[in-house]
Amino acid sequence: MNATSRIAAAIASLTLCAAAEARVTRIVIDETTPFTGPSAMPYEQIAGRAFGELDPKLPGNAIIQDIELAKDADGLVRYVATFHIVKPVDMKRASGLLWHEVPNRGRLLGLPPQERAFGDVTLVSAWQGDNAGWTAVRPTASVAGMHWLELPVAKGVTGEVFGRIVNRSGRNSQPLIVQNNPVPYKPVSLDTTKAKLVSRGGENMRGEVTDERVVAAGDWAWAKCDDKTPFPGTPDPTLICLKDGFDPARLYQVVFTAADPYVLGIGFAAWRDVGEFFKGNSNDNPLSGAIKYSIARGISQSGNYLRGWLHLGFNRGEAGNRVHDGLWPIIAGRRIALNFRWAQPDGVLELYQAGSEGPQWWLPHPDPVRGLPSAGILDRCEATKTCPKIIEHFGSAEVWALKLTPEWVGTDGKSDLPLPDSVRRYYIASSNHGGGAGGFDTSIPGAALPKAGPNCPGNNFGVGVLPANPVPHTQTVNAIRVHFRDWVMKNVAPPPSRYPMLSKGTLAEAHKAAIGFPTLPGLRATLPEPDFIMPVHDYDWGPQFNALDGSGVPSKAPPGIKQVLKMFAPKVDADGNELGGVPVVLLDAPLGTYLGWNVTAAGAMPFHKDQICNYVGGMLPFARTAAERKAAGDPRPSLEERYGSHEGYVAAVRKAAARAVEEKFLLPADADALIAAAQASAVLK
Repeated sequence: MNATSRIAAAIASLTLCAAAEARVTRIVIDETTPFTGPSAMPYEQIAGRAFGELDPKLPGNAIIQDIELAKDADGLVRYVATFHIVKPVDMKRASGLLWHEVPNRGRLLGLPPQERAFGDVTLVSAWQGDNAGWTAVRPTASVAGMHWLELPVAKGVTGEVFGRIVNRSGRNSQPLIVQNNPVPYKPVSLDTTKAKLVSRGGENMRGEVTDERVVAAGDWAWAKCDDKTPFPGTPDPTLICLKDGFDPARLYQVVFTAADPYVLGIGFAAWRDVGEFFKGNSNDNPLSGAIKYSIARGISQSGNYLRGWLHLGFNRGEAGNRVHDGLWPIIAGRRIALNFRWAQPDGVLELYQAGSEGPQWWLPHPDPVRGLPSAGILDRCEATKTCPKIIEHFGSAEVWALKLTPEWVGTDGKSDLPLPDSVRRYYIASSNHGGGAGGFDTSIPGAALPKAGPNCPGNNFGVGVLPANPVPHTQTVNAIRVHFRDWVMKNVAPPPSRYPMLSKGTLAEAHKAAIGFPTLPGLRATLPEPDFIMPVHDYDWGPQFNALDGSGVPSKAPPGIKQVLKMFAPKVDADGNELGGVPVVLLDAPLGTYLGWNVTAAGAMPFHKDQICNYVGGMLPFARTAAERKAAGDPRPSLEERYGSHEGYVAAVRKAAARAVEEKFLLPADADALIAAAQASAVLK
């Protein structure tokens, strides 16, 4: 029996359920204000809270880890989720399309001006219930506030959790951070003999550790300390104080026992229920009767959320209907680490962070490397006929740091995996996570090109050696938006998928020789080495963890590493710019080598020095003249050798824009704006 058949059998009883599976029982509107951004029609924004309940017995909810431990006395599970709506004041002018946004770490999202021009509506609703930092529960919702989800905990449950401190120095106490938020769990005891703290002199991309030392229980404390209150400080379960202070050249990792984990998988159901409520026709729904179509959208962490949400079957509504017609996971190539005990959904796939377990691909495919059965993200929605139309787009940073390519070639990397007709995949080559600043002067030394490198994202990761990559996503996204609206609302298919593939000779193992990366001044000659890319680790989370679904109970903190998967990356041209992507003007009329990766500098945050700078890109500008490039030992033709003059460069931009418009990846208005920007630029002036 294949994966789709197994899932179909497991959920066949769904169609027989007469009772409501999950629902929003009421909403409270906390604030309504005019929307002040530019718009073709008056818009307003509404902020409020949705109160919902779930029946744990029903299969659509039973998949939530620990939901049985979160019940109220009547057997139901309850939550409160914030929401934010931006809509036309006169809903008769609305287009009928709702964009249901997934907030990234609780942050507020607006409706882009292009969508306001269409008369679209946006709904943002909460899903992240770990109540830490930006997602902390507050009394009310606000149009200017953060999103939060109030949900129950699994009472009386204990387990081991780990947290890390990196690139910190001095005697002040330090918090445990995952990405930018606090680790959402606290120790049950402040007795340091009941926890284990180690320091490490180094870690490489394969997860190999050097110079690990145990910090004696008497040499650290769960406490706040500083110059005024030295070690052992004032007791505090969120901070670690070291007797001898922190060494910035070392990483610190603590394993401790925590209690009462949040039932974070409720965030999948809450987001589903709120979306379905506002597509409905209840009297208290300010969108009642106006929404005919909906597209779910999430960026980065939020896009990973959508992939996990769909994989676990949450696009099926309580009546067996499809909740959303479209799904747009943006710069997101994995599934969110949410529906397991002690999850830390803020993680970005640094060492020991979950999210690459199980199938990352759409259609069923075996995973012989990790010993998992054939499965795909679409299995459950195919079984219930609730799959949406899907567009996904990525840049180079997702390949090099966010572990993307198993989605394209599986874990064995032997062949390209097929895509269903309902999925489009677009690759924006040589680009940063979410795209760069755009423009043309941003690529020219002495103009708008930054002198300092960008911060490496993640937990105090470091700073990049190279200036930031400016290749934009904006214009490509504008075109994709139009295609997606037409696909969902008019059934007009978007352009065919375009991304690097083994079969087309544009994808290879991720190292210098295989991808053909040139030796360039400003980079060590061996870059990128085989161990430079951030790989997928096959973790051992323990016997109660379900790797296929990313669910269950991990019993090993941190997990062991069983093996490291072979990774792939796009091949490059003679300049080092990637092949196989959609047309982008700055790549077809380049001013330098644009990288989806950067190199971590030494300096004040040295722990990751010389390694990949997490998921931030960099660039190496071309020399202006042949003499300059020869003096620098640069094999790449100079700007003058390529374009001759400023007018020659503008002509190259005009040609590149015409190509992108013809292939439907650039809107005519954006093409005109890019040509005007090139004319106004300082390139070869």
